[in-house]
Amino acid sequence: MLKNTFLACLAIVIIALSYSCTPSAQKIRTIKKEKYELKIAPNQKAILIIFPCYPCDIEHTKHEAKFLENIEKEGITTLILNINQKLWLIQTEKEEYSKLIHKILDSNKVEKKNIFLGGFSSGGNVAVILANEFLKNKDVIQPKGVFVVDSPLDMEQLYKNAQKGIIEKASEDSYNESVFLTNFIEQNLGKPSENLVKFREYSPFLLSENSTSNMKYLKNIKVRFYTEPALEWQKKNRNRSYEELNAYVLEKAYDLLRSLGSHSVEFIKTENKGIRANGTVHPHSWSIVDKSNLLVWLKE
Repeated sequence: MLKNTFLACLAIVIIALSYSCTPSAQKIRTIKKEKYELKIAPNQKAILIIFPCYPCDIEHTKHEAKFLENIEKEGITTLILNINQKLWLIQTEKEEYSKLIHKILDSNKVEKKNIFLGGFSSGGNVAVILANEFLKNKDVIQPKGVFVVDSPLDMEQLYKNAQKGIIEKASEDSYNESVFLTNFIEQNLGKPSENLVKFREYSPFLLSENSTSNMKYLKNIKVRFYTEPALEWQKKNRNRSYEELNAYVLEKAYDLLRSLGSHSVEFIKTENKGIRANGTVHPHSWSIVDKSNLLVWLKE
């Protein structure tokens, strides 16, 4: 009787110990600093580096980008950077942010393998520019893919749309955004009619010239352009046609990368997916990214 009890207890202990040593029981390691939040997956299959939108930060990004919830359990290490308020990057910023990413991964002993960059709105511009920079420089970090979510890749087109938004005053939000963008672009780049060279230098893609100075190296990696045109919503709330949307520029960027020889670029146009975390219907949202489909893309 005692022998059987002892053997039963021993079996329970062995099972408990073996379970505690299995990968599924390993914990996600979280490192949170002012400039970033890193969550290291116990069985890392890929690294996803995320850049927030212009006025957004880490917490806002986590709140809106629902696909990030528990993604580490799928083997995806995530690094969300507090790099915002950037529609483009100057050379010193490219170097600074590249070094920052290296420092974060090195200091936390994260293997630099299967790295993907992604961003929402202006954050997508940053993701594209940095991915292109890593590839161009043959850096140790060689991104396997990059995705953008409804990003304004073309500064000239963004400026022209903002000018139209000021004239039409379709809504208070649209007007205020248009005034801000017009002033910001003129103060930093000038006007396209007077200084197009600046727009070419800093835009990831310049439609008027089919210039890809900041994204041409992406032809060799996987690229996804996510967008939701929602033409009825745009007409009602912004008085915009398809040609005035980020979707239009993204589609043209997709076409150009294809013409450069890319076989791994995708233009993903969604419908009725754009909903903010508070329930507001808005096509310019993180929610247009489908988690299950993204996971397949990250792991394949």
